[in-house]
Amino acid sequence: MSDKENTPIQRVNIQKIVTLFLVWVPIYRLFLFPGGIAHAAPGSSPEKMQVEITLPEVANQPSYTGRIFLFVAPTNQTEPRFESKTSLFGEDIRAAKAGGLVMLNGGMIGDPEDHLSDLAPGNYYVQAVFNVYTEFHRADGHTLWAHMDQWDGQDFKKSPGNWISKPQELHVGTDAPSKIELKLDQVIPPITIPPDDRWVQRIKFESPLLTKFWGHPIYIGATILLPKDYALHPEKRYPVVYIQGHFGLGAPFGFSAPSNTAGAPAPPSGTNAIGAPARKQTGPEFSADWASDNFPRMILVTFQHPTPYFDDSYGVNSPNCGPYGDAIKQELIPAIEHRYRTIEKAEARMLTGSSTGGWGSIALQLYHPDFFGGTWAFSPDPVDFRLYYGGVNIYEETNAYDEKPGVPFQGGGMSNRRGSHRAAVLGMQDGRWEWWKHTNPGPDGTPLPVWDLATGKIDREVVRKMRENNFDLREYMARNWSTLGPKLVGKLHVCAADTDSFYSNLAVHLFEDYMQHSENPHVTGTFQYGPAGSHHGWQPMSNSELLRTMAQYMAERGVEAK
Repeated sequence: MSDKENTPIQRVNIQKIVTLFLVWVPIYRLFLFPGGIAHAAPGSSPEKMQVEITLPEVANQPSYTGRIFLFVAPTNQTEPRFESKTSLFGEDIRAAKAGGLVMLNGGMIGDPEDHLSDLAPGNYYVQAVFNVYTEFHRADGHTLWAHMDQWDGQDFKKSPGNWISKPQELHVGTDAPSKIELKLDQVIPPITIPPDDRWVQRIKFESPLLTKFWGHPIYIGATILLPKDYALHPEKRYPVVYIQGHFGLGAPFGFSAPSNTAGAPAPPSGTNAIGAPARKQTGPEFSADWASDNFPRMILVTFQHPTPYFDDSYGVNSPNCGPYGDAIKQELIPAIEHRYRTIEKAEARMLTGSSTGGWGSIALQLYHPDFFGGTWAFSPDPVDFRLYYGGVNIYEETNAYDEKPGVPFQGGGMSNRRGSHRAAVLGMQDGRWEWWKHTNPGPDGTPLPVWDLATGKIDREVVRKMRENNFDLREYMARNWSTLGPKLVGKLHVCAADTDSFYSNLAVHLFEDYMQHSENPHVTGTFQYGPAGSHHGWQPMSNSELLRTMAQYMAERGVEAK
């Protein structure tokens, strides 16, 4: 490995990073629940707390395998599964007889309580959700059970075919036994796909590559936003902006048709087309720009690629998820370019995304530098594993839970310890630590965690495989710099918050440091950091401004977007 590939971490402005560390407030605060991990005195012992679940009985379904979740809420303003402040408990069942009873107890693991028996005395509302698993016989020889996505983005609370119970009251006493009797007698109906119109259209098809890997039909797709007057100019071709992010059937950037733009509500808080919270521009505002006469003409595409593990694949090949990168490049993009009038050359294929999508958009640009013409990535997941989630150097440190004296975590995120605890509750549907889907399979075929969930001990072999599989983007770039560097001139544009909730901005600093000191060739990219106090998802521009910037960039390279 060359000296460039061993770019020392000391080259980063350590004083700046330490200063950032010292002003951050603890990440050990809430991410999903305000109270953190509760350590209340148990309301009853595991033996006294009884849970009786009646499974559904339908034709041609002799048994069920999956995971039962209990949502326990303090109010009944809505169903417990949709309450914002709930306690969640989960436990797997295997080959349980249809129509039979599943007997559980207070030992069910949970969050924020460690176990169901840790619920404080009081009155609650409880609901069961049964996340049904499918058996997969994968091409790598592993047979495993996981939830088959129903084009809902692996949201088990509303995934079609899952079963739910009617909510009921629950009283937890200090001494008397508590018994929960729930019947799974309601099945969640299919997702309603919005109809196509002259602005927004959708495609979905079975991927031969992914179906072969999983031994079961696997689907990919996209949501396409067409420019104004697309149908009126059949001779015209357009550049494309490919947007990476989490699953969602909404139109890119919250677009709504012009007839619905005036007075239309803003997108739900915390969401937008590239997965970033705290946006400056609402969907109606973007829609007005997009439909105006002087806005750049291009096509926007959001990828849809849910996996049996999570709501998106990161858009790359991996040992656990399969060849999603190949499926996107060889199947999905060709299908889009065949159906729509796109300009089929690299200079007309732009990338963008935030958070998970930020990492994915950088990865696609690095892995396929001749196919894509540039990326604008915001708040990407860790791009250098010397500063992984929680600021942990997984190459050198031994435990992801070790506290760093004088280095508090920043609020709005989740500590490694707490995130791992919730991962254990969610089981196969864990979304917080989705990186584990790209490690390597364990003996049972399921992804191996980067660290032990109980102890935090980092698994050196897992880390080695992650690096070998090119998921450390800075290391991959350094290892291939002599051939990759010349192809990245002008193509990397990365923005990060000043105090990112997951430390991912610090990994961006390391990524930038490598490029700033690169040689043969010297390629720097552009990097921008948010003002003091800016958090995960920060962007220096609105969606409209981003697209205008891309249009100007493409025009300088001979691609017309007008």
